[in-house]
Amino acid sequence: MAQSLRFGIVHDFRCPPGSDVTMPQVYAETFEQVVLAEQLGMELCWFTEHHFMADGYLPNFVPVAGAAAALTTSIRFSTDICLMPFRDPVRLAEDLAVLDNISGGRMELGIGMGYAAHEFAGFGLPLSRRVSLTEEPIEILRLAWSGEPFSYEGKRYTYRDLRVTPDPVQPGGPPLWVAATSVAGALRAARFDTNLLPQGPKAAVLEPWKEALAADGRDPGDKRVGIIRGVYVTDGSDAADDPNWEAVAAAEKYRRGVYVGIIKASTDHKQTARERSARTGPRQPDPLNPLVWTVGDADHCVGELTAMIRDHDVTDLVTWGGPPGLPPSVMNDSLERMARDVIPQVRANLS
Repeated sequence: MAQSLRFGIVHDFRCPPGSDVTMPQVYAETFEQVVLAEQLGMELCWFTEHHFMADGYLPNFVPVAGAAAALTTSIRFSTDICLMPFRDPVRLAEDLAVLDNISGGRMELGIGMGYAAHEFAGFGLPLSRRVSLTEEPIEILRLAWSGEPFSYEGKRYTYRDLRVTPDPVQPGGPPLWVAATSVAGALRAARFDTNLLPQGPKAAVLEPWKEALAADGRDPGDKRVGIIRGVYVTDGSDAADDPNWEAVAAAEKYRRGVYVGIIKASTDHKQTARERSARTGPRQPDPLNPLVWTVGDADHCVGELTAMIRDHDVTDLVTWGGPPGLPPSVMNDSLERMARDVIPQVRANLS
């Protein structure tokens, strides 16, 4: 592999109504788990974003990334994803520059344009503007982190002779990622020369991105490909014997149900439904779907993750660290087994 493999955790800080766990407990145990992940040798911690959710879904990664960065020394922080249409790009450039300084150059940024109709309505933004409200900020972020005054005139944003400070630690600013659920998203990531967060069929998101890079003379191997893949490493061969898996599985069923509800209410779902109805043959599970889980003993997890990473050129993999409604610490035993018994063997298999 051209790029080194990196592993870690992802958090969305959710506390469904009626849960026995409190939101302060979710935050406190999450930060404890981030420290644990670093101690276990994991390299990544990602945060996700949604708004106006009954379970308190994390609306802003900036404060939690700052808090987590202050508790750690090596783990890198990013988003999957930051919903760009709801961010002022210059303020975001400042926020990321500050975070990069707090962390000593450990920030990255995963970007998406969003799809939830209720979020655009809540912010008073037409969904039809989401492409320009995503693409223009990518250009602005890079200009803001250039170390020089810049001017910009676009469809949504205009700036004149602006110098953004402080400068980030990383030259040119934190590395950027773009999420793709379709060919259009894949081509956007290639056009802006970013790393890729594929969240759709390989043929629709990974292959078009690689082909577009190669057509321009760029090597896809110079970029990173990151996914969310829930991993639960059981203590034995049968997940049913694990004392925590039943509760984790129920929490993940809730997570899936919330996402399905949001997606079905979106215009993206209507287009996807039309595309699926035109296909023939049985539907196949999508290995890049962030709601897919790998569950089993260490040998099973090693085999499944090795195959998936190899088949999809994945360089960065994070597992859900906090099932909704449960204390994040419920995942700690699995994380320790993953770090001890799974990750080293996966690395060896792919070296």
